[in-house]
Amino acid sequence: MNENSEIQKLLHKFIFNQCTVEETDEVVAYYRKNKLTSDFPSVEDIKMLSTEIPKMDEATADRIFSNVLASTKEIEQVEIITTRNPYRKYMAIAASFLVLLTIGLSYQHGFFSPKKDVIINNSNEITLQLENGDIQVISANKNSKIADANGNVVGNQNGNKIVYDTETTIEKLVYNTIKIPYGKRFELQLSDGTIVHLNSGTTLKYPVKFIASENRQVFLDGEAYFDVAKDKTHPFVVNADNLNVRVLGTHFNVSNYPEDKLTDVVLVEGSVGLYKVNEKFNAEKNTVLKPGFKGSFSKTDNQIKTKAVVTDVYTAWIKGGLTFRDMTFKDISKKLERHYNVTIVNQNTKLSDEKFNASFGDEPIAKVLSYFNEIHGIHYTLKNNEVLIK
Repeated sequence: MNENSEIQKLLHKFIFNQCTVEETDEVVAYYRKNKLTSDFPSVEDIKMLSTEIPKMDEATADRIFSNVLASTKEIEQVEIITTRNPYRKYMAIAASFLVLLTIGLSYQHGFFSPKKDVIINNSNEITLQLENGDIQVISANKNSKIADANGNVVGNQNGNKIVYDTETTIEKLVYNTIKIPYGKRFELQLSDGTIVHLNSGTTLKYPVKFIASENRQVFLDGEAYFDVAKDKTHPFVVNADNLNVRVLGTHFNVSNYPEDKLTDVVLVEGSVGLYKVNEKFNAEKNTVLKPGFKGSFSKTDNQIKTKAVVTDVYTAWIKGGLTFRDMTFKDISKKLERHYNVTIVNQNTKLSDEKFNASFGDEPIAKVLSYFNEIHGIHYTLKNNEVLIK
């Protein structure tokens, strides 16, 4: 705890409301031991504060943390004179924590409220953003009504699924945006009857109701499996950044995570057309997939390549499974982080490029790690949702 870097680390974690009970106790005990202030809050006060502060987005948290550091630059300045006056250093560190508490209380009372058009990034909850920017938290174990910004009911939530009403009187395109955090999955039934399975770490923007004069278009970051309701007069288009996926009615999977180099489209049934966003779809010129094929769009050179695949490999996640085929451990780690909401720190550089074939059902991450330990002899620890591989 005496190291400034360690204190800064805990302060940053506190801003994100990520401190464990033990870490909270440790910080409080440190300041009490040094008698830095008689007004220092109790353990219970801080725990209550960290529980009540709303989850904030990363940009807001970083901004607040920068303000804390700016307010306590004396921490760095007094390093030079600690031999003359070490107590001054501790006072500066204590001041940083008290400033943080003040900011936390200010945030709690709305002074640092996130902008309405920004979805909360650092949250373990499923969030639904309405057209006007209002954000609702979706509890997957509850049943509730889904209303628009005017209070009109537009759908129903039944546990892990939202079903939108086909009879709403909306006459213009009004979008909702749903965000699924790591470690969770969700399901939507759109107003046209299309069913969308959403994987961990996915954001989907979609109309509350499709309008007769418009294409059925949604916007995807992450991964989703679409079972599209047939409508020959209104194509269904999935926008995945620089790639559009156009269908009339079919089953397919789209994986478009920002950190991945490829956007993958796997067709299970029917047909889909792939084309760049700055183009108009042309069935004779653009790539059209057949069932059992994958189309991979390179984000580097905007080229599309296709190949035959076993579709079950790419859709196992819908039922909580994981399947890897000729995949590097580096890419496997990304999927494990999303699926289990963990952080993987791999210090074994040789392991990163090793390729594996494996399939898992809906199993805990400990069992997955034990598999890699058995076949590759990796040495790892799992603690507080962090996996360290040595």
